[in-house]
Amino acid sequence: MLRRISAAEFGNANLTHSLDAQTLAQSQAIVDEVRDGGESAIRKFAAQFNERTADEPILIERAALEAASERIDAEDLALLNRVAKRIANFAQAQFDSLSALSAPVAGGLAGHTIEPIQNAGCYAPAGRFALPSTVLMTAVTAKVAGCEEIVVASPNPSDIILAAAFVAGADQVLAIGGAHAIAAMAYGFDGFTRRDLIAGPGNRWVTAAKKIVSGDCGIDMLAGPSELALVADETADPVTIAADLLAQAEHDVDARPFLILTDAGIADAIDNQVKQQLEQLPTGAVAQQSLANNGAMVLCDGVEQAIAVCNRLAPEHLELHLANAESVASKIRHAGCVFIGHQSAEVFGDYGVGPNHTLPTAGTARFSAGLNVFTFLRIRTWLKLDQAPAELIADTARLSEIEGLIGHQRSGLRRSARN
Repeated sequence: MLRRISAAEFGNANLTHSLDAQTLAQSQAIVDEVRDGGESAIRKFAAQFNERTADEPILIERAALEAASERIDAEDLALLNRVAKRIANFAQAQFDSLSALSAPVAGGLAGHTIEPIQNAGCYAPAGRFALPSTVLMTAVTAKVAGCEEIVVASPNPSDIILAAAFVAGADQVLAIGGAHAIAAMAYGFDGFTRRDLIAGPGNRWVTAAKKIVSGDCGIDMLAGPSELALVADETADPVTIAADLLAQAEHDVDARPFLILTDAGIADAIDNQVKQQLEQLPTGAVAQQSLANNGAMVLCDGVEQAIAVCNRLAPEHLELHLANAESVASKIRHAGCVFIGHQSAEVFGDYGVGPNHTLPTAGTARFSAGLNVFTFLRIRTWLKLDQAPAELIADTARLSEIEGLIGHQRSGLRRSARN
């Protein structure tokens, strides 16, 4: 089921976020039209993509979200609340690790304060599946950060999506998706304030639109197809390994499941389990295509070579099914989230054990992190000088002279005159 290759053959397997020219051009046209045309353009695309009729509201207010929460099954509502609480607890622990700063500098004090983004936009895709878990992951985290206004965008939102937005503390749901939803959040429209930051994964048009609007507003990341690298030794359970690979593969045909083995002795057993479990999996057709398109079984000479492969790949998710999983985890430099040990299933991360499931893909874990409470925060610095010392004034004057900025020099020298 998985093509077998050596570590040497695996090469530089991580992909870049290579959005094709047609997707970028289509998304640019939609973004431009929404930016210039506002609600009329939004409604045009909402009708085109069968999201909203002319008499349906684009914005769903919090009272309607609460009403949806009362319509869903009581056990499902309790589930949403439990998951939201776990996500909030972890986000709060992250938040509490930050603190304001005050430090002495020449002539006074400098420091920073922790300031939340004011208006947050959270995107939750609803392609093959609606994802209330993503609503919780994004909006709960924004709420813990202290964002004043939170909107969730999701096309054709079901009651479970609306209820998740209510539980998460969102103020509104923008009932559209795709590039026009990103543009609406980035630029606003009559009665809707533009967002300062947009977070959450989506399809290639969503990703392209986020790339286009980045700079006019903040974004969390450019999310590509989901990835799992699973490292296993002779202690791993082939049944569990196969289940975890298929859980990744069922996302869509572009998902990227990789198995990195330090012992080829269990390769056949895993392959047989994948075949058996595929036959019983309702999403088996998609999972099988994903394995055929992107899956690989990478055979390594040992743990150190497996670590090198992982660091080169920089995967979104990394599971370590190893006897010495904690030791190996300490040597992983590049990964979105590391799942340490046989019990630490990646799906627990997907469904709200605590850390966020919106993670960097396509090798971007080399320089970026997943969505977290810090995504919705800003570190704002400040300076208060009681009296600028002579050395600081002199250094400022000379550096500004070197750079040819004489106005800067005169500004600094005025502080000498006032001493």
